Amino acid sequence: MVPPSYREASLGLGATRFQTLYKVILPSAIPGILSGVILSMGRVIGESAALFLTAGTVYKIPTSIMSSGRTLTVHAFLETKEKGDIASAAAAGIVLIVMILVLNLLAKFISNRFNKANY
Repeated sequence: MVPPSYREASLGLGATRFQTLYKVILPSAIPGILSGVILSMGRVIGESAALFLTAGTVYKIPTSIMSSGRTLTVHAFLETKEKGDIASAAAAGIVLIVMILVLNLLAKFISNRFNKANY
């Protein structure tokens, strides 16, 4: 998403290709890269149930920090299907929505901050 004129201007002023990449293109591209990474993390969190249910998952709640566990989407699904506990599934859904909202706001904040710093 970096305009080609940035590269042309840098090369026209006598910078090498590496200097152009390191000092012009990469700093201009960082907001988009960071926003993309954070938004993809949010998407992975939201869509992990289908992947984990088809590829296999752990059906237990972790007992320690190093033990296997399940994702929030799988937890909500299993709480509803196996136990019929809608309140617990809704609580897991709310936590999931809040996490995705925080990731989206973080992406917006980082994008705005870097864009203001560059221009």
